Amino acid sequence: MSGRRYLVYDVFTHERLAGNPLAVVLDAEGLDDARMQEIAGEFNLSETVFVFPPEQAVHTARIRIFTPRHELPFAGHPTVGTAIALAEQVGEIGSGARTSIIVLEENVGTVRCAVSTGDGPSFAEFDLPRLPERIPLPASREVVAAALGLAHHEIGFENHLVSAWSAGVPYTCVPVANLKAAAKARLDPGLWEEIASGSGAPIGNPYIYCRETVNHDCAFHTRMFAPGAGIAEDPATGSAAAAFAGAILTYDEPVNGEHRYWLEQGIEMGRPSRIRLEIEVAGGAIDAARIGGSAVKMAEGKLFL
Repeated sequence: MSGRRYLVYDVFTHERLAGNPLAVVLDAEGLDDARMQEIAGEFNLSETVFVFPPEQAVHTARIRIFTPRHELPFAGHPTVGTAIALAEQVGEIGSGARTSIIVLEENVGTVRCAVSTGDGPSFAEFDLPRLPERIPLPASREVVAAALGLAHHEIGFENHLVSAWSAGVPYTCVPVANLKAAAKARLDPGLWEEIASGSGAPIGNPYIYCRETVNHDCAFHTRMFAPGAGIAEDPATGSAAAAFAGAILTYDEPVNGEHRYWLEQGIEMGRPSRIRLEIEVAGGAIDAARIGGSAVKMAEGKLFL
């Protein structure tokens, strides 16, 4: 049996058994939606990517991204991991530093990735296909706190308030006081569903953050919960970091120019991750933004389907 080749990468980390694991099915032609969803459920990782030939010959590949329960239009760690996986298929690992441009067709649109490979872990960075847009959020601080098992005074720091944003996938960005509050957070899915259903617009999953960090070179400590997608907690969420850029612009008001932030995530899970967020500000607005990170191959095999 020839089978369909797949790879498993740990993404947003330079070490195996850390970061966010990703399955990449390299030959997905002939698989329908139902079968891809079943395969994603079988892997039971936060996301599984299926690679198809591109619709435009000048692009690298068409990809589709599935959680264990549904398809996503866009996600960060699948984009970074798939770009690195495809770049590493082209050349021998450890054959010297090189940079590849990988262009992925995703449901959200075309995503351009720059991949650096060489003797160490590969690194990929992609331009956001959509800049963050604010979503109305009528929920009070007290209600959000209750859904996360926190006291209302543990929500917010400095001038940061709860806000909802989307850069292709919606998230509610929840500032918390410190690392202690972040570690305490436990999502009540029922209460969160009540908040979401009463908002009148998709507000997505909660993405909590604080200024206090474990790693001195990181700007923010983050966590993300997504039980509705079959993910109790995500070790690293690039699409949430993309949405979070809107909150950074609103509350930190960075000056015109380029700003770089390292975000730590997954520490409470024992899967430490590092996401690089770059924001270009012009005229008080985000002119462009990028998400980047490393990934390492963990496993490979074949699907006999």
